Amino acid sequence: MTEQILKTPVEYLKGIGSQRAEILKKDLRIFTYDDLLHHYPFRYIDRTRFYKIRELNPDLPSVQILGRILSKEILGDKHTRRLVAKFKDDTGSIELVWFQSIRWIDKIIQPGSVFIVFGKPVIFNGHFSISHPELEPYQPNAENRGNLTLQPVYSSTEKLKQFNLDSKGLQRAQATLIDQVIRQIKETLPDYILDKHKLLGLQKALYNIHFPENAQILKAAETRLKFDELFFIQLKLLRTKLVRTQKFKGALFNTVGNNFNTFYSEKLPFELTAAQKRVIKEIRQDTQRGVQMNRLLQGDVGSGKTVVALMIMLLAIDNGYQACIMAPTEILAQQHYLSIKSLLGDGFVSVEILTGSTLKKARTGLHQRLESGELDILVGTHALIEDAVKFKNLGLVVIDEQHRFGVEQRAKLWRKNIIPPHVLVMTATPIPRTLAMTLYGDLDISVINELPAGRKPIKTVHLYHSQRLRMFGFMREEIAKGRQIYIVYPLIKESEKLDLLYLEAGIQAIIDEFPMPEYQHSIVHGKLAAKEKASEMQRFVKGETQIMVATTVIEVGVNVPNASVMIIENAERFGLSQLHQLRGRVGRGAEQSFCILMSGNKLSSDARTRLDTMVRTNDGFEIAEIDLQLRGPGNIEGTQQSGVLDLKLADLSMDQKLLADARQTVIQLLEDDPELKSDSNLLLKQYFEQKSGGISWDKIS
Repeated sequence: MTEQILKTPVEYLKGIGSQRAEILKKDLRIFTYDDLLHHYPFRYIDRTRFYKIRELNPDLPSVQILGRILSKEILGDKHTRRLVAKFKDDTGSIELVWFQSIRWIDKIIQPGSVFIVFGKPVIFNGHFSISHPELEPYQPNAENRGNLTLQPVYSSTEKLKQFNLDSKGLQRAQATLIDQVIRQIKETLPDYILDKHKLLGLQKALYNIHFPENAQILKAAETRLKFDELFFIQLKLLRTKLVRTQKFKGALFNTVGNNFNTFYSEKLPFELTAAQKRVIKEIRQDTQRGVQMNRLLQGDVGSGKTVVALMIMLLAIDNGYQACIMAPTEILAQQHYLSIKSLLGDGFVSVEILTGSTLKKARTGLHQRLESGELDILVGTHALIEDAVKFKNLGLVVIDEQHRFGVEQRAKLWRKNIIPPHVLVMTATPIPRTLAMTLYGDLDISVINELPAGRKPIKTVHLYHSQRLRMFGFMREEIAKGRQIYIVYPLIKESEKLDLLYLEAGIQAIIDEFPMPEYQHSIVHGKLAAKEKASEMQRFVKGETQIMVATTVIEVGVNVPNASVMIIENAERFGLSQLHQLRGRVGRGAEQSFCILMSGNKLSSDARTRLDTMVRTNDGFEIAEIDLQLRGPGNIEGTQQSGVLDLKLADLSMDQKLLADARQTVIQLLEDDPELKSDSNLLLKQYFEQKSGGISWDKIS
C-alpha cells in the first residue's frame, strides 16, 4: 500500500495541481509523492531571530528582516533591467533587487505592504542590498510546523517562485504530504540492523528531516537516511556480484605458456615495477578460480597499465582464448595498437585493429580471421561491439577509460562468448576509495601506484598572466632542446560572461611570438572535423610541429614522449582531476617534463586550493580525494552516467565511516544469508522484488 501511495503523481497533492506539477517535474525532477518526500531541506534557519537593518554587516550569512516596502521602480533596459524596492524597518532602510521574474514580483510587492525578507546582505555603492530575497507576507498568527529555530529551507527556482513554490511554499507542500502518508510508510531495514547501528525508525526519520523537533533528533534523522542510501547501494552491488559469481563460470587460465614466458624474458623492454607484478598476480589468481573476473585497474597516466593488460592477453592466448581491447576514441585505439605491435614485434601473435574507418575489404577479412580463431588480439573502438564482429573463443575483454562507454555498450561485449569473458576495466582517472567502493563496489580493484623506473616526476609551477614573458622564454629554451609543447585553453570563442584568454586570441599570440617558418604549430579543438583533428594530431605526434594549441580534446589519448611541457591557460577554470589528466599528457619520456599553470590574479579559495594542490603533489589518488571534497561526487567524471550514485543526503567525502559501516553490514549479511531467505531479512528480499528493475548482471562493467 505504501509503495502505491508514494507512486501517486505529484499533481494529485492538495495545493499542487497540474500547472505547478509541470514546473516541479521540469525544474526539480519531482514526479511523484516519493520524489517530493525525498526532496530534503538543504539547511535549517532560525525563524525566531529577526535582524534589525542597523545590525547588518557583509559577513553575515542569510538573515531574516521584518519590514515594510516604501517604494519600487524598474530601472535599466535589456541586460541591465532590474526591479529595485526600498525596504525599511524602525532602524533604517535597504534595497531589495530582482533581475529576473520582474513582472511577477512587481505585482506582489505593493508600497505599504509588510513582508518578512530572507537573503544575504551585501554592500553595493556604499549601501546594503539583498538580491532575489525570499519574500513572505507577514502574518502574525500564521501556524508554523516543527521547531521555529529549525525551519527547513528547500532549494527552489525562479520559475517555481512565480507559482508560490519558493522554500516556504515547498514547506507547505511537504507538510500536506507528510500528514497524508507518514503513518503508511513501512520500515525498510530489519530490526537487528536498526538496533546494531542505533538508527531511528524510517517514519520518525522522514518526519524529522523535514520538521525536526530539535537539533539532536535532526542529526539522528540525517544519519538514518544517509545509512539507507549507502546500505542499499552496497546491497545492490554486492548481491549482484554474489549472484554473478554463483551463476557464471569463468574461463580458466591455468597455463603460463610460451607466449607469456617469451614476452616476459625476451621482449619486455624494461623491468616491471613491484606494483605491476602485484597486479598481474591478483589478476592471475582471478583467472584460476573458475569464476568470471570483473576487475578495475586504476593507475595514473604513464604507470604502465597497457603492459599489464597485454601480459594478461598473452596469458589468455596461452590458454586457447582470444582477447580484445576497446578504447573510447580512434586515436586512443590506434595508439594501443601501435604500442602493442611495437612491444610484441613481428611474427609473435596476430594483432589487428578495427575502427569506424577500417575499410570494408579489410573488415571482411578481419571478421573471417576472428571467427576462425586465427586472430589472437583485436584492438578497436565501439566498432568491436557490432553484431558482425564474432570471436571464435573470446576469453578476455580489456576496456580502457571505461566511463566513456555506456553501460549497454559494455554489456554487448559480455555476450560475445558462451562463457562470459573475463573483464578488465582500466582507468587513468584515480578514483577516491569511497567513490570506488560505491561506484565499483561489485568490481575487485587493483591499483598501480608507482611510476616505471627512469620516469621523472613532472615539475609543476603556477604563474600569473603578468609572468607570460617568463613562460615564452621557457618555451623557447625547451624547443631549442628539440622538445614539443602543449598549450591548452578552456574555450573556443570568447564568452560574454567570462573574461578568458580564449583559443583564437591565444593562437594569434603564439603565432606572433613563435613565427613560421622557424616554428610550426598544430591547432586542435572540438569544432574541427574528425579528419582535420586527426591530421593535426598526427603532425604533432610525428614531430612536424613543435607547439600544439588545443582545447581539452587532448585530455585523453595522445602519447608523445617528446612533448615535455604542458601549459594550461586559465587553469583556475579547470577541475582538479581534469588538470591532473592534462598534466599526464607529458612526462612520458625519460626527460624532465614540466606543467605550467597560468591564471589570473583574482582566485577563489577553491581555485587556489586546486592550483596549490597541483604544484604540491603528483599523486593522483591524493588529488582525487581533494577533488571529491571540493566538488562532491556528482561531478566526478563518470558518476552521473553510471546511474548508481543517487545520493540525496550522504556525502562520500564526509560520510566515509558510515559508508564503511554500511558495506561491512552488507558483507556480513550476505555471508550469513546469501539468498536473503531468513525471516529477519524478509524486508530486504521484498526490497529486491519491488526494485527488480535494478541492475542486471550483464549491465555491470
